[in-house]
Amino acid sequence: MAERLELNEVLEALPLWRSHPGDRPAIERKLVFADFNAAFGFMTRVALRADKVDHHPEWFNVYNRVEVVLTTHDAGGVTERDLDMARFIDETAAATGVKA
Repeated sequence: MAERLELNEVLEALPLWRSHPGDRPAIERKLVFADFNAAFGFMTRVALRADKVDHHPEWFNVYNRVEVVLTTHDAGGVTERDLDMARFIDETAAATGVKA
């Protein structure tokens, strides 16, 4: 099982992410793209990576907005797997033209 990380340390390493409200430790990022096509393109790239590394985000999409939540369920919190996925998401968002 993956080792659970301290949420504050994770958030220091990921300035674009926030603590997800709720009863479990998780991180979230809300992204805005130019349009639906850009948002869906971003999601497709992340989905391919998530499937490859077998670590899938929780997410929600409406038109040009995407909300992403990361946590490792079997560890009961945020792990290195989430940190890696968040970094990939940040890189992909920047390459896809995220506006916010």
